[in-house]
Order: sequence, then C-alpha cells, then structure tokens
Amino acid sequence: MREVLLLCWRDTGHPQGGGSERYLEQVGAQLAARGVKVTLRTARYPGAAERESVDGIEISRGGGPYTVYPRALAAMLLGRIGIGPLRGLRPDAVIDTQNGIPFFARMATPAPTVVLVHHGHREQWPVAGKLVGRIGWWIESRLSPLVHRRNQYLTVSLPSAEELAVLGVAGTRVAVVRNGAEPVPAHLPAGDDATRTAHPSIVVLSRLVPHKQIEDAMAVVAGLRGRIPGLHLDVIGDGWWAGNLRTHARELGIADAVTFHGHVDEHRKHELLARAWVHVLPSRKEGWGLAVIEAAQHGVPTVGYRSSRGLTDSIVDGVTGVLVDDAAQLTEAVGDLLDDREARTVLGEKARARAREFSWEQTGNGVFDVLSAVSRGERISGLVSGAPVEM
Repeated sequence: MREVLLLCWRDTGHPQGGGSERYLEQVGAQLAARGVKVTLRTARYPGAAERESVDGIEISRGGGPYTVYPRALAAMLLGRIGIGPLRGLRPDAVIDTQNGIPFFARMATPAPTVVLVHHGHREQWPVAGKLVGRIGWWIESRLSPLVHRRNQYLTVSLPSAEELAVLGVAGTRVAVVRNGAEPVPAHLPAGDDATRTAHPSIVVLSRLVPHKQIEDAMAVVAGLRGRIPGLHLDVIGDGWWAGNLRTHARELGIADAVTFHGHVDEHRKHELLARAWVHVLPSRKEGWGLAVIEAAQHGVPTVGYRSSRGLTDSIVDGVTGVLVDDAAQLTEAVGDLLDDREARTVLGEKARARAREFSWEQTGNGVFDVLSAVSRGERISGLVSGAPVEM
C-alpha cells in the first residue's frame, strides 16, 4: 500500500464536522504513520486553507456543501493528466465517504474504491426538504448500491452492515471496522467519585443538529427536576441548531438547569465528561456513537435509543448502559440511574472496561487490512478486529 486518497464532504476543522470526519482522519493519520502517502479531498469553508498538512495527511479543499462533489471528481480527472490540486496522484485505493451520497469516485479513477458508510440517512433526509430529501434517499438507497455493486464497502458497526444488506449490498463485500478512541489525556484524572459533581448531573456530547434530538435530553431534565433537586444538564458541542435548543430550554422553563458549553477542546471535553453522573445520547440515528466510548472512559454509562441502531453495538444493554424505546422510557431510565448510585457505578465501570478495547491504532490496522485486500483485487467481510499489521 503506497498511496491512498480519502474523499469526504467535510474535515474535522469544518464548523459542522463530527464523528464520521474524525474516523476518516484518524484512519488517515494511522496510514500515514505506516509510510502511506495520504491525501484528503474535502470542502472548503471560511478560514480554511486551500491546502495544508495535518497529522501526515495532505488536505486539499475545494467547493462547498454541494459543489464539493463535482469539484472533487474534476480534480481527480484533471490530476490524472497532471493538472490541478491532485496532479500526480496515483492512489492504490480510494475511500469514498458516503455521508448520505457518495462522490462516485469510480467514475474518475481506475483505482479500486472502498465506500465508507457510517449509517443510513433515511431518517435524516427530510431535514433537507421534501424534494431534496427524496432525491437524496433515491441516490443513497438505489443509485449508489447499483453503481457500487462490485465495490468493497466499509462501515463502523454491525447494525450499519445490516442496513446495507437491506439496501441490497452483498454481505460478502461489507467489512466492519469499529471506531477507536483516544486515551484520556495523561495529565487529567479519569472520572471517579473525586471528579463527579456534588449535584446530580447529565451530560450530552454531540453536534447540535436536529437528528441528534437534544430536545429529548432537555425533556428528561424537565421531567425529573421536581423529583431530583439540583439536576443539571451540560451540553458539549455546537451546530446550526444551537439557537433553537436554547429557545427550547427557555420554553421548558429549564434554562437555569442547562449549560451550553459549545465546541470545547479535548482537555475541557474530558473534564466535563469526568464530572457527569450519566451520559444521554438521544440521537435518532447513529452509526456507532463515539461519544458512548468517550463517556465510558470516565466510568459514565450512556442511555440512548435502541432505534438509533448503532448504539446497539456501542452499548451493551444493561451492562455498559441502557437502551430504551421512547422519550418516556428515556426519562425513566435516567431517573433510575440518578437515584441508584450503585447501579450507575456498576454500569460505568463495565463501560470503562469495555472502552479499553478500542483504539485508533486498531481501527487503522483494520482499515489497512481492508485496503490491502482491495488493492489485491479481493473483497473482505465481517468484523475486522485490527490485529497488528506486519510492515
């Protein structure tokens, strides 16, 4: 494996960047550390450089939310004849990230394509509007599986692999490489009795967009604060829906019980997680739920929706957290954990133990295995563990 091209609509520096972008860049950094030349083509945004190098990844930016796709294809085509920002690029494989829709990289390069899908977007497309949503879902559910009918697929959880099967993607072409996690910074204490707040506290770690349903976490506070005095919600993260959420908190009469921290650095993120009693992830849809593992590193169990699919992989129900079916059950489960110190401690410690099983090195190893197989003309399927790669 000599050279790899990564395609994604955003990078982690993008104001709306999230877990899927983090996965791809962590994989890229791991590949670069092995001596692979890694190029990431993504969208440009205010304040972003057209080109820069981050963690061994050469980032090339161009286009906006929609034009990033045709501009990436044009850059790939022109690069093959020595023109433009991707000139001279001769990748052994391309990872085409399908965040709703793919780049259709196979139209512009002879290199084998790996389609990276974190989860299906059927539940999220309506946010884009009726017409765009219908077109987007048709591309994702019909056109993409047809165009990529011989390509390797890569996803991050077993439930997401099942979703791909429903769309007609053969299981023999779907590899699962789970998310990794960075260790808690060495200079920070991991969560324990000494770091927890004196008052009952809930934390949400998420991008602030509609499908994350942070309103349901607020409903938990509104429903429990009469029974559990001093209950407070810390919301870590930012996004274009933040203003609506602040308004909603005021409408519920809980503005004094909610703190919006916005985007914070890694140090502050871990400080806030270490303080929490319970982590709530009420997302409508998750591919995996990296926040589950990050909270678990601090012994904080997560309560989330079974219907989100991905959380059924990142949470072991009743062991490392709790899965529920609706908003009423969410409030009940969180209330039970806040009331029962022993139960949440047991769940939290089991979550912490499981969190130790995940690392970005393992994730990088797993994706390396997939790319190596593809470059040999092979296909790989099932859960790829990320065993050490011989160099």
